[in-house]
Amino acid sequence: MIKFGTGGWRAVIGDEFTKANIQLLARAMSDKMKAEGKSEQGIVIGYDRRFLAKEAMQWAGEVFAAEGIRAYLINKSSPTPLVMFYVMKHALPYGMMVTASHNPAIYNGIKVFTAGGRDADESQTKEIEEYIGKLEGPVQAMEYEEALSAGLIQEIYPLNEYLDNIIAAVNMEVIREKGLRVVLDPLYGVSETSLATILHTARCELTVVHDRHDTLFGGKLPAPNAATLRHLQNTVIDSKADIGIATDGDADRIGVIDNTGRFLHPNDILVLLYYYLVKYKGWEGPVVRNIATTHMLDKVAERFGQKCYEVPVGFKHISAKMNAVGAILGGESSGGLTVRGHINGKDGIYAAALLVEMIAVTGKKLSEIYGEIEKECGAIFMEERDYKFNQEKKDAINKILMTEKKLPELPFETDKVSYLDGSKVYFKNGGWVIARFSGTEPLLRIFCEMPEIGMAKQICSIYEEFLGLKK
Repeated sequence: MIKFGTGGWRAVIGDEFTKANIQLLARAMSDKMKAEGKSEQGIVIGYDRRFLAKEAMQWAGEVFAAEGIRAYLINKSSPTPLVMFYVMKHALPYGMMVTASHNPAIYNGIKVFTAGGRDADESQTKEIEEYIGKLEGPVQAMEYEEALSAGLIQEIYPLNEYLDNIIAAVNMEVIREKGLRVVLDPLYGVSETSLATILHTARCELTVVHDRHDTLFGGKLPAPNAATLRHLQNTVIDSKADIGIATDGDADRIGVIDNTGRFLHPNDILVLLYYYLVKYKGWEGPVVRNIATTHMLDKVAERFGQKCYEVPVGFKHISAKMNAVGAILGGESSGGLTVRGHINGKDGIYAAALLVEMIAVTGKKLSEIYGEIEKECGAIFMEERDYKFNQEKKDAINKILMTEKKLPELPFETDKVSYLDGSKVYFKNGGWVIARFSGTEPLLRIFCEMPEIGMAKQICSIYEEFLGLKK
């Protein structure tokens, strides 16, 4: 029953996310590490604030201990990027993080990271699933206290080395001079300690909302989107803050409210940061985005004589392409991004610090910087729509789009069609539309970006009718 999607294994607590399944996964990872001759190096495991997350980490650690593999357990709830950083810095073969990221509170899950702190790719997760399928008989586990005494479980808290790495990469001196006002919304997740430490060190005036430990996430999704950030939006306006920053449940994704109280779409954040790195910091290099992320990045790259590369959804594809082409930034429209020289995966903590640096270095408000970009590169508009479905409807849609490769009658001239990940149509006017199934939630997603918002809405409605969808 353990199947990996684009963001690891996620399941409903008490249904498939159970102690037995967690220990099956740990045993499969143990067998894989032994077969690869990597068991001597050990594995690091972290957890976020979700229900049963700490217990799940400990249950996994007990299995590794029983198999003679040292498990380094991060003994406080922590950001996912910390685990990725630890795997990279300490040259471990694998790491695991107990989290379901931005999924609803009834979910939990486990992400697996490979050497270099990268998200496990499809070949790796397929191998893990195969090892699970080979398991026979009960999974052995060592009592936690016994494993601690034997040194097979070691409790660690490496937050300082992770934060020091970020602080060293950000221009803290310039930020200190500006006295910026920042509002932080961790969405009841794990980013507060990390970001508060960085921002206080930079002498920012910090206000924090939604910081308590709440496994129900205030009754909302722990996803930093326009619907969940109304409180942050109001606080930014009331306090006349320079920026409002939110992170998802495990702090690998970011959401932003600008100085005017406007929600900045993750696409806008990517564009702002790439523009800042190239124009104001003088970096040179391409940018990488996934197939459902704004082509405004292409426009900015072209403006500075650089190239934008497109990859399938899944951050493992972004990090791999970044390494292959020497890109300075890679990201996705769901709010995840990373920058060259940092970790090989999403990091909402570092992205937040870099945005604060951008305001300080440029001396401009976020709204002013984005206006500058649109003046230089033009503007484009995106419409996004999500649809729930049952398995029968999913099969029918998949047959139409991916097997029969049918398209609706479209009012704009088509340039090409891609089936790299879902069905994506590129129009000759520079616009595009994609329909694809989410790899982390039971949703069909349609994204359309066009020179005018009315055009984008029109295309989405055409797809709705063509596929028989209801919002």
